[in-house]
Amino acid sequence: MDTNGIDQLLSQLQATSQRAAGDAGAQPTGGPGDFAALLQSSLEQVSNAQADGSKLAKALELGAPNVNIEDVIISLQKADVSFQAMVQVRNKLVEAYQQVMSMPI
Repeated sequence: MDTNGIDQLLSQLQATSQRAAGDAGAQPTGGPGDFAALLQSSLEQVSNAQADGSKLAKALELGAPNVNIEDVIISLQKADVSFQAMVQVRNKLVEAYQQVMSMPI
């Protein structure tokens, strides 16, 4: 089972969190385009994890001999965890946007 996508997503989220916290060891970003690219990449990885989980579940339903239930459950759980993490990122972005919009000019 390939876990590179989830590991990469977690490392990207951790790096973004460190930059947001002002960690001195974090690398500076080149601007808003970097964040947009990071967000797009993360969304694609979440989508791929969900598609892989669905594909494995379908293969199990069809009785594919090389698919076992453990791999299906793990894949679906990874997809769920990555989706929940993305929902939390979205919630934080909405919260930050609302705070900025409520600031007096």
